[in-house]
Amino acid sequence: MARPSEPLITVEAVTDAALELVDESGDFSLPRVARRIGVTQSSIYHHVKGRDEIVELMRRRVIETAAPRAVVGDLPWDDALRTLVRAYRDGFARHPRLAPLLVQQTVQDDLVIGLYEDIALTLERAGFAGGEVLAAISTVDAFAIGAALDLAAPDVVWAPPGEGYPTLARALSHAPAPAQRAEDAFEFGLDILVEGLRARLSARRG
Repeated sequence: MARPSEPLITVEAVTDAALELVDESGDFSLPRVARRIGVTQSSIYHHVKGRDEIVELMRRRVIETAAPRAVVGDLPWDDALRTLVRAYRDGFARHPRLAPLLVQQTVQDDLVIGLYEDIALTLERAGFAGGEVLAAISTVDAFAIGAALDLAAPDVVWAPPGEGYPTLARALSHAPAPAQRAEDAFEFGLDILVEGLRARLSARRG
């Protein structure tokens, strides 16, 4: 019997299957990935080492079309940082349920590390140095991942029981459509993040 001209399984197929499962249920397993592709679990190990590598492949997939590495070097630091953080968050827009899996694992993929390198360079250009750069990166990371998680939130995020929460109720009376709420919150938070960094630099120079 002739061998098939195309392989039954590829790294891309494994990544696709894992992402589909995460989108559906928030997690994946190698047996489920194998069933989704239609191969045996043992055959997957000819292409990936295991779960950790699949997580890194999904991390790369999310970021690879979103990271604007070619343009940020020509922008002022605040515009560059906004561009990088927005790209990071937007990379999760199609797969927001992936974010909890990514925070549990060390970032190793070279493309994703390159995004963090760009963030570090941008912060140094702004005037931060040493431990401040790392602290700022961690803050940016927490904000971007939190914004990604917000994309997976239910349409109704807060449902006060009864009338004992009048201040929150007033705020909720101004709530836009669910998708717009997440977008408004992201832009509001990004403004605060950038302006807070700018204020810290100004206070130190003053």
